[in-house]
Amino acid sequence: MYVVTVDLEKCDGCEECVNICPVEVFKIVDGKSDPYQASECSYCLSCVEVCPNKAITVTEM
Repeated sequence: MYVVTVDLEKCDGCEECVNICPVEVFKIVDGKSDPYQASECSYCLSCVEVCPNKAITVTEM
């Protein structure tokens, strides 16, 4: 299991994470990324790589 965290101070709601995530972990809520299905994370780290503001971290629990 993985913990997916979005730093809301850094997130600008660009939706890159939403578009690239193969298991649909993210959605945009109030203009920010929300890892509402973090339990589905497959640890591919695509979201971390694509985030232009380095707002996403994924750690193993």
